[in-house]
Amino acid sequence: MPSLKDLKVRIASVKSTQKITKAMKMVAAAKLRRAQERAEQGRPYAARMDAVIASLAAKVSVGPGASPLLAGTGRDQVHLLVVATAERGLCGGFNTNIVRAARRHAAELEAQGKTVKLFLIGKKGRAALLRTHRAAIVETVDLSSHKTVGFDIAQGIGADLIARFNAGEYDVATLFYSEFKSALVQEPQAQQLIPVKVPEAAPAGAAAAVVEYEPGEEAILNDLLPRNVAVQLYRALNENAASEQGARMTAMDNATRNAGDMINRLTLTYNRTRQAAITKELIEIISGAEAL
Repeated sequence: MPSLKDLKVRIASVKSTQKITKAMKMVAAAKLRRAQERAEQGRPYAARMDAVIASLAAKVSVGPGASPLLAGTGRDQVHLLVVATAERGLCGGFNTNIVRAARRHAAELEAQGKTVKLFLIGKKGRAALLRTHRAAIVETVDLSSHKTVGFDIAQGIGADLIARFNAGEYDVATLFYSEFKSALVQEPQAQQLIPVKVPEAAPAGAAAAVVEYEPGEEAILNDLLPRNVAVQLYRALNENAASEQGARMTAMDNATRNAGDMINRLTLTYNRTRQAAITKELIEIISGAEAL
C-alpha cells in the first residue's frame, strides 16, 4: 500500500497535469474558432471550382489533345496517396483515423496488384507510416515552421504533385484528410486529385443551361486544372487545421475530467490511509496505557 507521502506526491503530480490539460483545452478552443472560420470560408470557393471544372469537363471530349490532368495517363497502375496529417499529437484519434484510411486504401490497391507511393504532409503521418510503408514514401512535407497554412504553401505542394505527374511517376493521386464537422466529429475523406474525375452524363431529359465559353473549354481547363489542385489542397489543409483543434479540445477536456476523477480517488485513498494511521496510533497509545 502506498505511503501518505507517495499519495501526496501523486496527487500534486496529477493536479499539475490537470492544469496543463485545462490550459491546452482553452488554447485549442481559441485556435478552433479561427481555424473553423478559415475552413468554412474556403468551402464555397472550392466547391464552386469543382462544379465549374465538372461542367467544363462534361463539354470536352477526353482525347489525346486534352489536358493530362483531365485525361490522365491512360493507365491505372501507380497510385500516389497524399496523406495530410498534423505536426503535433495530443489530439485524440485525429491523426490515427487519417492514417488508417490511407492504409486501408493502400491495402486494397496492393491486393489488386497496383503500386502504391506515399506523399506525406505532416510529421505525425510520417511517424506512423514509416513503420509499415517506409519503402513507399517518396516525399515528406514539414509544416511545423508555419503557424497557419497559406495558399502559397498549398500552391507549392500542388506544383510538386503536378511535376511528378508530368514526369510519369504515378497515374492517380488521391488526397486523404479530415473534414471538420464539429468539435466532436471529424470525418476522414479520400478525394481523387489527379486526374480530375469526369462526372457521369446527365440523365435523359434533364435541363442544362446553354453556355458559350470564350476562350474555349480546353483553354479554360488548361488554366483552371492546376489551380484546382492547389485549391483542393488548401481546402484540405484548412479542414485539417480545424479538425485538429477540435479533436485536441475534446481530448484535453476528457483528460481534464479524468484527472479530476483520479484526484478524487487519490484524495479518498489518502484520507482513508491517514485515518487508518491515526486510528492505529491511538490504539497503540491506549494499549500502552493499559499495560502500565
